[in-house]
Amino acid sequence: MAECPAPEWLIEEGIGETRALLVSGERVFAAKVFWPGELHAGLRVTGRLTAKLKGTRRGVALLVDGTEALVDHLPPTVTEGQALDLVVTRAPLAERGRVKRAQARIALVDSAAATSPVPKGRVVRRFASGLWEDVWQSASEASLAFSGGEVLVSVTPAMTLIDIDGIGTPRDVALAAIPAITRSLMWFDIAGNIGIDFPTIAAKADRRAIDEALDSALAGWTHERTAMNGFGFVQLVARLEGPSLLHRFATTRLGAAARMTLRKAELAADGGIGRMMQITVHPAVRPHLQADWIETLTRRTGREVRIDIDTALAIESGSAQLLSA
Repeated sequence: MAECPAPEWLIEEGIGETRALLVSGERVFAAKVFWPGELHAGLRVTGRLTAKLKGTRRGVALLVDGTEALVDHLPPTVTEGQALDLVVTRAPLAERGRVKRAQARIALVDSAAATSPVPKGRVVRRFASGLWEDVWQSASEASLAFSGGEVLVSVTPAMTLIDIDGIGTPRDVALAAIPAITRSLMWFDIAGNIGIDFPTIAAKADRRAIDEALDSALAGWTHERTAMNGFGFVQLVARLEGPSLLHRFATTRLGAAARMTLRKAELAADGGIGRMMQITVHPAVRPHLQADWIETLTRRTGREVRIDIDTALAIESGSAQLLSA
């Protein structure tokens, strides 16, 4: 049997977003998405210190783009009003009803130049059919199925919570869910505080078996975690640098749906026949189809673009087709 090639990052430069998949053959190991113009970890920026937090080495800086960032490890000599060269350590995170400020630190003289947030990989015109669609649909539904059950993932202000629903003994359901848990972490690009709510496991030996299986599944992923407690709860902590796919769907679902519809339009244009591209979306999605994105779609496909709305469509179900006129 032929061996699968080593996983590699494939990059698809879409309209309004850049997508990255870590792929081996037809299997997706991880996914990331980046939206142009966003702050990202590693970006060098300038700002002005507007406040020093009393009793700490932290402060708030107003960046040149008008957003604010929390700045850590301020030197004692820095004063309010002073201009600062900064490095972003965590992008701002939108949450329901608020936005968590970006986090930054003072840029050292020998700090490396800003690098792209996109992983190093091979740029492709299109991912293989179905790969991005599977990831996107799973993130949209915030769930992944496994044999006999389902992993449900929820974004909260405190942490990302992973719940397990399945049929069988608690031990069997917990063990069967671990591959789906691992896939959800990688596919949805989840980091920060993460809680996993396994079924309650009474026997210590069974809890230990699940801990060992989870350790094995997460080997190579940098994180810390607690052992499973008597209620089946495990907490993971991983370095958080930006929004996960789930954060985007939780707070900017309309924007995500608009970008996916444009991707469908590009796919429809590949090898298709017709002089006009017809896009149909839910009315709430229409304002998120930015004019410059439509111009880019026209240029890339060589087709005039017509946008229709359909109140019966789900937000995530935008469509695209070529018309003869």
